[in-house]
Amino acid sequence: MTIKVLVGSEIINVVSVYAPQIGLPDDIKKVFWEDLDMVIQDVPQSKKLFIGEDFNGHIGVDSDEYDRNIGGFGFGERNIGGVSVLDFAVASELLVINSYFEKKEAHLVTSESGSLKTQIDDFLMRVDSRRSCKDCKVIRSEYLGTQHRLLVSNVEFKCSTWKKRRVGDPKVNWWTLTKENVGLLLERITEEGAWRRAEDVDTMWEAMVDCIRRSAKEILGTSRRGSNKMKGAWWWNE
Repeated sequence: MTIKVLVGSEIINVVSVYAPQIGLPDDIKKVFWEDLDMVIQDVPQSKKLFIGEDFNGHIGVDSDEYDRNIGGFGFGERNIGGVSVLDFAVASELLVINSYFEKKEAHLVTSESGSLKTQIDDFLMRVDSRRSCKDCKVIRSEYLGTQHRLLVSNVEFKCSTWKKRRVGDPKVNWWTLTKENVGLLLERITEEGAWRRAEDVDTMWEAMVDCIRRSAKEILGTSRRGSNKMKGAWWWNE
């Protein structure tokens, strides 16, 4: 499932998936990875992408040949399901982001049944978003009604929010100047005759301009024009 969230002027793509269990036939697993790949391909490379999933695979602790896609802070031993996860991450240029934060076992184990503890839930994101992820861990105190624990990723990135910019001075509605109000405007300017009291040319010019503006505002009316500026930050938790 893909959710597109519009935050300011940016679209955030959130994908939630559930992988087939280990014991299912290979053809079912193949269809799953092909479908997931189609979903990823539909998200432009320039857009932010976050994938939260139950992959039913263990990526393990060792990074070895996958050192560009995992951070080495996993849990347990890697299995065939974990290999599929990592192969997909390599092909799609994704990071298993929860493996980049060193945590205690309690904050790594995502599924627990009796004495069996596993890490089968992961967060994936694109390589260029790595710095935006500030933390990722399991929250054991949250009850989900299943054997799974809540895996939380804290992601911070700059985005846009509306901030109103100070509006400038009122503008004269010159477009309302018609034959009917031309006479009113001329009469108002003539009656005031502010330039007659001027002692020099410069003062006369300034007085005339001021008189015309004030008279036009009274006769023709005014309007304000402004714009908005995008600014801010956004947090996403899953």
